[in-house]
Amino acid sequence: MFENISDWTRRFIASITWAPDWLLTLAIFGLAVGVAVFASRVILRVLTRLVEERDLFWRSLVQRTGTLIRLGLIIFCLGFAVTVAPTTPEQTAIMRHLLLVCFIALIGLMARTVLNIWTTIHLRRFRLDSEDNLLARKYTTQSNILRRIASFLILTITVAAALMTFDEVRQYGVSLLASAGAAGIVVGLALQPLLKNLVAGIQLALTQPIRLEDAVIVEGEWGNIEEITSTYVVVRLWDWRRMVLPLSYFIENPFQNWTREGANLIGTAFLYVDYTAPVDAMRARLGEIARASPLWDGKVVNMQVTDLKTNTMEIRMLVSASNAGRTFDLRCEVREKMIAFLQKDYPHALPRGRSELTGIDDKSGPAKGVAASQAAPG
Repeated sequence: MFENISDWTRRFIASITWAPDWLLTLAIFGLAVGVAVFASRVILRVLTRLVEERDLFWRSLVQRTGTLIRLGLIIFCLGFAVTVAPTTPEQTAIMRHLLLVCFIALIGLMARTVLNIWTTIHLRRFRLDSEDNLLARKYTTQSNILRRIASFLILTITVAAALMTFDEVRQYGVSLLASAGAAGIVVGLALQPLLKNLVAGIQLALTQPIRLEDAVIVEGEWGNIEEITSTYVVVRLWDWRRMVLPLSYFIENPFQNWTREGANLIGTAFLYVDYTAPVDAMRARLGEIARASPLWDGKVVNMQVTDLKTNTMEIRMLVSASNAGRTFDLRCEVREKMIAFLQKDYPHALPRGRSELTGIDDKSGPAKGVAASQAAPG
């Protein structure tokens, strides 16, 4: 049917002998664009009504791809216009080739748009600012990494498909395939860093040794995972510095992840006190401090004597909190309030130095013994 319409249109245009070819060509192209714009408005209006009762993905898809649909119809109508326009074979071939490249680019852009819409709607179900955000961090990290990898692959395939429409590039590709062994080695060596990080990104997305906002210790620095791109990871350190590491670092090197399975952490605080310190009273006071603190998650609070030094006892206090930052603050609060408690109620329990005089002879008057002194650390 389209062939019959094209033949009839060409005969009709050929009957118009009073207008130059360039004017007819411009008129045909303008008419094609006008028809495409009008048809796109009608189609988008119909699609909008059809998806009114559908879910958010389909509504967003129609809204975000309206311009792309309009461009696709323009390319289609211009392709028909090129067929019937009074142009030379060389001009027709050039315009068809240009429209083909535009169509390939439009398909790639459409694929990326659909990918971004789906990822955004998928991640709206998870909130990173919630108290227990482990599941949100898991899916956000996985989706962002896979989206970047998919976007890179879409861009690569689109550019490759567009370049393959040129005869010179296609011939070069055939000759490259003929020597695939040497070319593969050269390309592999040249793209080794890129491919290494690409594979590492896939591994991170699947195994997830790190996620967004994970509390980690890397290179001796404590911080949180701020951003994961397709090639590197940004770690926000505790003093607001940023450490940038390649993706492959987290596959090839050991590091500490404090929130791998959950955000809750047990914090440890040590005190060194005198042997006369009232351990039971200190344990009771620790419980009061934890219960009164908004940082405590209500799970773990404990105190034990873990070691005996020459002059002091080592007291280990355990308290838990919902995340790494709150755990650090809770440890500091416990130290400060326990020291204040001892200073006020049991000052003798703080570390002190001792001196002991031995061998005193009452008959001879002054002491003849040796004074031995011991000082506690701190």
